[in-house]
Amino acid sequence: MVLIDAHGPGNSLSSSGDRSRIIRTGYGGDELYTRSALQSLQLWKKFSARYEATLFHHTSVLWLAHEDDSYPIRTRETFQNLGIPFEALTTSDLSRRYPQIGLDRISWAMLELDAGVLCASRAVQAVVGEAIRTGVEYLQEEVRDPGVPPVIHAQDARATRPKVDHILTASGRRISAGSYVFACGPWLPKIFPGLLADRIQPTRQEVFYFAAPTGSKSFTSPPLPIWIDFKDEAYGLPDLEGHGVKVAIDRHGPPFDPDKGDRVVTEEGLVEVRKYLAARLPDLKDAPVIEARVCQYENTSNGDFLIDRHPEFENVWLVGGGSGHGFKHGPIVGKYVAARINGSNEGIEPRFSLASKQREHRRDVY
Repeated sequence: MVLIDAHGPGNSLSSSGDRSRIIRTGYGGDELYTRSALQSLQLWKKFSARYEATLFHHTSVLWLAHEDDSYPIRTRETFQNLGIPFEALTTSDLSRRYPQIGLDRISWAMLELDAGVLCASRAVQAVVGEAIRTGVEYLQEEVRDPGVPPVIHAQDARATRPKVDHILTASGRRISAGSYVFACGPWLPKIFPGLLADRIQPTRQEVFYFAAPTGSKSFTSPPLPIWIDFKDEAYGLPDLEGHGVKVAIDRHGPPFDPDKGDRVVTEEGLVEVRKYLAARLPDLKDAPVIEARVCQYENTSNGDFLIDRHPEFENVWLVGGGSGHGFKHGPIVGKYVAARINGSNEGIEPRFSLASKQREHRRDVY
């Protein structure tokens, strides 16, 4: 088995190259992703427990609900149906427990107890290290001018659905395999432009890290959990490992090229985040930015993952469309892909199919 990565594990160009990613099981009424996240959480915890560095921080997730906010209501119902532990909180509870959080327009809240933070880039590096230890050959290489064709060469062009015989890397190495999995994040539509250019749209996303007041523990975990403000399209993470309080707007940004896009945050983005902080974490409204990053979401038409066989090649698999929430599901996505490659038809999810991906983007999965 060979793993090829152009820029290295956990690199800053990737969708999973930042320090942290939220892992939560709340998806409104969508039990498919709730169940997947729940299983993935257990697998991430198990992996983290035997790794030498911390990969998971147990912080819980605080869902802040506005009066006309149906998403937390449906999430609460799903938690009840599946037996996922949570705690319902009134605004009085919130004021007492989390006095650092401003409650403007907040009507109630829900604390998802077992959720937390994955150390994203560190976790990717750990997974690659584990793969190497189990015999996988790792190459930091680029597939030269990728496409179908000419770089992917069919074994028998006369077949109804031919098999790929080999791929070529930038260094000229020829790699042959029984199956080829392209899990290339925002590069997928560049690798398969005719098939995916209008089905997967990378967008530019900005995140900011703010310094907490000197000597204050109110913005670390456990005094401050992750919070998700669905109605305001914002989320935040407590100060972990001294990197600052992370805040971002979850709204899809403008189209973005992962190779050539400018990765310097905009003044407009900072102004919007500071305006949000003034209402939600007022003690941080003037806090200095100690780090800022530009990453990308790679969005399918509705937010569902893409996990399907290439329509023209029997042994090529397309895996992507994380849509801003894919990283946490990595363990279960890996199991799903392995089952498909091994020929199992059990548990095939139609929502992951290429046929379900439209050219008009309308976000349903958050």
